Amino acid sequence: MLLRRLSSLGLGKHVSVRSSLLLFFSKGFSTTLLQTPPCEIMFAEPCGGDLGKLVVMNFNELECTELEKKVPLELVNDKGTKITIGASHGWIATLKEDGILRLQDDLIPVESNSGPRRIPLPPLVTLPHCQTQIITNVSMSSSSPEDDEDCVVAVKFLGPQLSFCKPAAKSSKPGWTNIKIENPCFYSSRVMFSKKDNMFRIPGSGGHLIGSWDPYRPNNNPTFQRLRFTNMPKLTKAKQNLMDMCCRSEHLVESLPTGETFLVKWYKKTTKIAKGGIARLRTKALMVFKIDDEGNAVYTHDIGDLNMFLSMSEPFCVSATSFPGLYANYVAIIDFDESGYVILESCAIKSSSSRCWAPYHIPPQNIVES
Repeated sequence: MLLRRLSSLGLGKHVSVRSSLLLFFSKGFSTTLLQTPPCEIMFAEPCGGDLGKLVVMNFNELECTELEKKVPLELVNDKGTKITIGASHGWIATLKEDGILRLQDDLIPVESNSGPRRIPLPPLVTLPHCQTQIITNVSMSSSSPEDDEDCVVAVKFLGPQLSFCKPAAKSSKPGWTNIKIENPCFYSSRVMFSKKDNMFRIPGSGGHLIGSWDPYRPNNNPTFQRLRFTNMPKLTKAKQNLMDMCCRSEHLVESLPTGETFLVKWYKKTTKIAKGGIARLRTKALMVFKIDDEGNAVYTHDIGDLNMFLSMSEPFCVSATSFPGLYANYVAIIDFDESGYVILESCAIKSSSSRCWAPYHIPPQNIVES
């Protein structure tokens, strides 16, 4: 019955039977909650006009699946102008020439094939001495920006501006609350939402400082947490020199299954200069630190049963045992230049150069059967 349900939702030719299955009981009725496995957006197979059939790879099977779901080719194929600028909870954020930022559920495999949801947000407002053309990433406080009145969307721009909006607000017309961040260490960082703290959080460059903003009362006075790095590994001189030549980015990742928070330092090095002077980067190192409530960032190469996902989407973790076929203590990575994974126990990096026009990981999605 569950597989027929997945088929009716258009999950295509190779429906995964290795999904997470949970059973809940309420007032004498049982509810089966099926979670689709985490997946990677691969491409869309043109099927007429400007549409294509979505092709994904479920991480617990590592094989491509062509879905019946049709999506706009401009979201996933390497043609024309790139319009996607980030993703959160599977929702893709787009920004076209009209300057309107939209949230779209086109790339969520289980969402409707016939009635995709598109949520236009209010016109962006640029603060003095800021810019709103280059967006670092997008984060959401919940997975229901259309129905959840309390859902807040945060947009981090390159530079000092951070903006918040409640798309489904009923009490007033949706608008932007714009914050100008004073500390330049946050200018190029990414924003994430912490369900544990119920705050939007941004790691500063280098990872020594984390700023937190209340999604419901955003203001220019965030709270800060200073980190103390401990248990640092001893690096060879060659390894240290390699990392010094890399481009480094910091990512906060929260594990809902365990309640843990991690800081990840992602080191990438230019491997070649492509046509148009665009640098192609490859991962050379990944450092993971577990953050405790006292501000200790403890280096670790063991995240237990977790599988971590880093991409242009908001990062997330899942329990490997919840999706048979997943490997524990792994970090899956995808960017515009490469895709692969990191085995934390051995620090081994397995990646390949590939041009990814839609470098997004889609977290597990719930399907309820009553």
